[in-house]
Amino acid sequence: MVQADGGPPAPEPASSPGPAHLGPSRLLPIAITAGVVVGALVTALIFVAVRHDGTAAGTSSSTTRADSGTAMCAAIPVANQVLPSIVTISARGGAQAGTGSGQVFREGGYILTNDHVISVAANGGSVSVQYSDGHSSDAAIIGRDPSTDLAVLKASDGAKDYPVIGFGSSGALQIGQPVVALGAPLGLASTVTSGIVSALDRYVPVPGDGVTHHLIGAIQTDAAINPGNSGGALVDCAGRLVGVNAAIATVPNAAGVSGGGSVGLGFAIPIDLAKPIADELVRTGRPGHPTTGLQVQEIPPAAAKASGTPTGLFVLAVDAAGPAAKAGLRAGDIITKVDNEAAVSSEQIVVATLTRKAGDTLELTYIRAGTSATTKLTLAAA
Repeated sequence: MVQADGGPPAPEPASSPGPAHLGPSRLLPIAITAGVVVGALVTALIFVAVRHDGTAAGTSSSTTRADSGTAMCAAIPVANQVLPSIVTISARGGAQAGTGSGQVFREGGYILTNDHVISVAANGGSVSVQYSDGHSSDAAIIGRDPSTDLAVLKASDGAKDYPVIGFGSSGALQIGQPVVALGAPLGLASTVTSGIVSALDRYVPVPGDGVTHHLIGAIQTDAAINPGNSGGALVDCAGRLVGVNAAIATVPNAAGVSGGGSVGLGFAIPIDLAKPIADELVRTGRPGHPTTGLQVQEIPPAAAKASGTPTGLFVLAVDAAGPAAKAGLRAGDIITKVDNEAAVSSEQIVVATLTRKAGDTLELTYIRAGTSATTKLTLAAA
């Protein structure tokens, strides 16, 4: 099961993952069903998200080789370089509290983390950050994107004595590349673990508190990440940020309840997706995802068979002046293909929206009164 992880005090609500220029065609759904996992069990970790990163080409000089022959990052220089940019985040709202991780990613004290780490404090709560040297500062929530599980804070002291983390490219990662995860698992600040990029381009939907966080194009890593790592850094061997740790997979017990710590299946939001969203949150306080002006509901195969209708996505409503209406769609239509792929889940529309910007198009095939047609829907600013 996918679970967002939280720090020691008390479990907190998970938030959502985010958009990027990564296309959905290679996203691998990870299904979660009451203790039965199809593909893999992913557990959304409340407050502490897990990420993994990979070493970019040309950084082999920063790797060492373990007895097993596996190339690993030289963790000591990476830790010395990156830890001053890492913070431990404490969030409180009413009776709920928890801890997570983050990193200084822009001058002026701007800190990138997971939305589920700070969501408990979103309505009148408080947030503070602690640096690797023990100093602390109050912080304000600048912007949130529950859909992609990203958020930006601003430390009141401006983080003026702490460096901005360097940026790598998640697009340059390769499976098997060594990476290092940094954060505060279980509230243990300045924790460093290492591993490799186990897989790329995972699509991991993580159930949250009234919202689903969409980890799109996620990096899978076996670097140990645990509750409290959420929002922390996944870096390559040059200490460059390649992902934001967001979730881990855990194995359910006999009762079907997931829990516990790392089993070597962690997931990070790729930085190529996260940084543009974070920059937009700093600029406007909003993620800026486009809209389709469309509300759909999946038609289960059994219901389709019983009613004699095709499987797909039933159009519940269309905004009168929105993109879907302009594309000719109407309530009652049945969408059978999304970008030429069979329409089987409403999340296909969500993911397509999160991975595009206003002005981009979405090709939809639909059936109306027994006749099939195809249209291009031009996404619009929300």
